[in-house]
Amino acid sequence: MFEFLPVTAGRSADLERFSQRHGTFRYCSCMRWRLTSAEFRASTKESRAEGLAALVRAGAPVGVLAHDDGEPVGWCSIAPRTGYPALERSRVLARVDDAVVWSVVCFFVDSAVRRRGLSLGLLRAAVGYAAEAGAGIVEGYPVEPGPRSYTWMGSPATFLAAGFQDVTPPGRRRTVMRCTVRR
Repeated sequence: MFEFLPVTAGRSADLERFSQRHGTFRYCSCMRWRLTSAEFRASTKESRAEGLAALVRAGAPVGVLAHDDGEPVGWCSIAPRTGYPALERSRVLARVDDAVVWSVVCFFVDSAVRRRGLSLGLLRAAVGYAAEAGAGIVEGYPVEPGPRSYTWMGSPATFLAAGFQDVTPPGRRRTVMRCTVRR
């Protein structure tokens, strides 16, 4: 029922339409991890939206949109980890090793289509997109559902259902899950 498509320059209008319809998404525009903390604090909602649009125009991988009858209703942010400067600097989500990974850092699903498996579909599509782009490992940083920060990063159950394994180093308080990509 849902169609999952990578965001490319040719589909930038879909991303803009999704952004305009979802103010919570537009507030961040999935730039939190793509900017350093200082850059994010200095940015505005509109400059963040333009920043994401500029990445799309430049051909950078940014994510996957889910469509329902042609309308964008869900989002999953995925890109090489090196494309997320704040993630690269994070002590809480420090690299577990030197492997080249693509990172899933955000999900956003329209309230009208929640609880229909869209997050899992988005995650599977994101892994497929990364595989087509040459990724060998996809990594995510899910949190248990609840009132905690960064709940936009997905739930462990969704990652497990998509074939990810917990690779969290001992003593870390944030979960790290990985999937080896089959090309």
